[in-house]
Parts: sequence; C-alpha cells; structure tokens
Amino acid sequence: MSYVDEIYDYVVAKNQAQPEFHQAVKEVLESLRVVIEANEEEYRKQALLERLVTPERQILFRVPWVDDNGQVQVNNGFRIQFNSAIGPYKGGLRFHPSVNLGIIKFLGFEQIFKNSLTGLPIGGGKGGSDFDPKGKSDNEIMKFCQSFMTELYRHIGADTDVPAGDIGVGGREIGFLYGQYKRIRDVYEGVLTGKGLTYGGSLARTEATGYGLVYITNELLKDHGQTMEGKTVVVSGAGNVAIYAIQKAQQLGAKCVTCSDSTGWIYDPEGIDVELLKEVKEVKRARLTEYAAARKSAEYHEKKNGEHGVWNIKCDIALPCATQNELDLDDAKALVANGVYAVCEGANMPSTIEATQYLQQNGVQFICGKASNAGGVATSALEMSQNSERLSWTFEEVDAKLQGIMANIYKNISEAAKKYGKEGDYVAGANIAGFLKVAEAMKAQGIV
Repeated sequence: MSYVDEIYDYVVAKNQAQPEFHQAVKEVLESLRVVIEANEEEYRKQALLERLVTPERQILFRVPWVDDNGQVQVNNGFRIQFNSAIGPYKGGLRFHPSVNLGIIKFLGFEQIFKNSLTGLPIGGGKGGSDFDPKGKSDNEIMKFCQSFMTELYRHIGADTDVPAGDIGVGGREIGFLYGQYKRIRDVYEGVLTGKGLTYGGSLARTEATGYGLVYITNELLKDHGQTMEGKTVVVSGAGNVAIYAIQKAQQLGAKCVTCSDSTGWIYDPEGIDVELLKEVKEVKRARLTEYAAARKSAEYHEKKNGEHGVWNIKCDIALPCATQNELDLDDAKALVANGVYAVCEGANMPSTIEATQYLQQNGVQFICGKASNAGGVATSALEMSQNSERLSWTFEEVDAKLQGIMANIYKNISEAAKKYGKEGDYVAGANIAGFLKVAEAMKAQGIV
C-alpha cells in the first residue's frame, strides 16, 4: 500500500465519525500523491504525513452562560491548533449549531495550506462553538463571548494563536471577545483580527474574502484571455463573503443574479442590489424575503429538500460562498449543462469531491477555497502587521496588497500544477504549493 493510502486509512481510524475531516484529508493527499511518491522514503522516515494530519494541540472546553431569562445554558468550545511550522496559528472562530470536532479539524487542516499560499508567516488553526447567535439578544451574545474567552484566553496570543471571525462571528462578536481578552490579560495586543476600526482593525478586512475571491477569479479569466466584463455570475450565501464578492464582481462589469441564505434564495435577473442586500443582512439581520419584498425584479424561492437553487440558473461563473459541501454532483451537472465556464470557491470546501471531479472532467476552470478564499486570512495577517507597527494603512493600501497577494497565489498554484504535470488542475496546484512550504519548514525544525 502506498504511503498516501496508509495515511488516509490512519486518519479514518484515528478520527472516527469525522467525515468532513476525512474528506479534506483525502482531497489534499490525492493531489499530493505525485509529490509524496517522489519523496516517499524521506517522508516515511520522518513520519511527516502523520505529523501533518495530527493537530499539534486540540482544546475542548465547556462554555456556560446565562440567558435573558436567567436560565443557565451550556455550549461546547473548540480550538484546534493544527500546525505552526511557518508562523503562529491563524484561523477563524465559527459559532453555529453544526460545529463539532470534525468540522473544526477539517477547517483547521484546510487553513494550513491556505495560510501557506498567502506567502505570509501564519500557521493553521481553527475554533468555534455549537452556540447559535441567531435569535439571541446582544446581551446574551456578550455573555456567551465573555464566557468563551474566559477559557480561550490562556491558549492564544499575538505570537501564539490569532483567531478571527467565521460563520456566526462578525464585528459584534469579535468586539465582545477582544474586550474580555484585554480585561483578563491586561494587555492591548493584536490577538484577534477582524476588530473594529476604532480599536486596531484594518480597513478592507470586511471586504477582503469576497474581494479576494473575485480578484483571483479575474486572474484566472485573464490567463485564459477573458475578463469579468459582461459575465453572468451566480453566488450562494448572503454573508460577508457573498456580499462583497457580488459587489466587486459588479464593479468589474459582471452581473450577479443570485444569493441565498439558510431558508431560501433570490434570483434577480437585473442584478443583485448590493446596498439593499447589505441593509437586509448587515443592518436588519433579516431573511432574504425582505430583499424580495423590496425589489420587484427579484424572485424568492424557499429552500426545499432536493432542490438545487442557485446552481440551476444559467451562468458563466459560479461562486459558492455559503458553507461546506453545498455544491454536490447534481449541482455540478446542472452547472455544466448550463455552460458554466469557471467555478471558484468562496467558502471552505463548498464542493463535494464528486462535484469537483465532475467539473474538472468537463473542462470547467475550478479553483478551490484554500486558494480562492485566502484573501480574508491574508488581510487578517496584514491587520496583525499594522497592530505590530502601531499603524493604520489606508483602504487603498490594503486593497492593493490584497490584489497582489491573490495574483501571486494564482501564479504559484498555476506554476505548481505545471511543474508536476497537472497543468490547469488548480486544486492540485494549490495543495502542492501550500504543502511544499510547510513540509520544508517542518523538516528544518526537527521532530516536533
């Protein structure tokens, strides 16, 4: 049995009932097979892959808090510090009922390669809780965040582990978390990113993941003699990533005609009204039914079992920006049948392995999330730099650096794919380019 197959079996055996983690590892290892087989003896001797797929540290803790009715509630908290070979652990916190150990491990594992691709000195980590912020008052969210940080603070720091936001963790949550960290530690440092502009945050951080997704999509198109101008784009999600991907794509001349949330989706043939979408989602924190009610051209469709929503709309470019495994094989078939040219992932692992393979086999240009949604963590690292220097860069400065980082990621994944005989396979290119940097750092630092 090959070393790759041995390690996948090892992961499944050691991490039972964690299918998302198994999926993430399998996808990475398969595309690394050509590199691993060329270095198999060395990697085996150092157990490099066993170390790569095993987190350096797994922190699980209880989060008790009191709701507005005086009832004590208890949630589970997680922080997976996966790999620090190239820098302090860096990765978001996700607050969502679906969060469990396997979800956090898959996200942390993906983060290793994503962070490596940015070219910045940040390692891979992830965290979160099964707490659901939806329907909670600001007071309840504050109490939960303070309790969560009362445990987490002892495991993080500006040069150790720098969390950020993710699903369910926006500026409000980051503010409460940072306030509690500062209160306990009595230090003012860049330990969290995604902070408000009045206390160390970076301009363009809110926009960064969505903007970065469109910047790398544009690099892909340019490399194939095309542009965003005049393209029809379908987008899933209606959170931070989706909103700003829609905004930037439309600034570059595309027309985005869809978005979605957990209960339904919008088709707006005139193009999504970004300001209205922001009002509904960022200000009112409401459902997309309110968008449809305010815009005559929009059709609202409630989500139903077996319905594939936005992926049935004819488009040139698809940007899945919601959550893991949202785009399955049937969705991929619908996109191909409708003539999609490119699929670039804005969420973490939003396409199943079968969907990814089908898209690639049918000539669709496909960039995986660890490359195409790296703009968020890249700008978080730029926030860390500003905090260390006690400086604040302009929006234009940060945006220019982000564009450069995304262009460089595209160049590196394209060249890595070519070098290993997989030209045009940007999944392989991303995994190979991300892995090689981490592997070299791990080897240099000894058996740790």
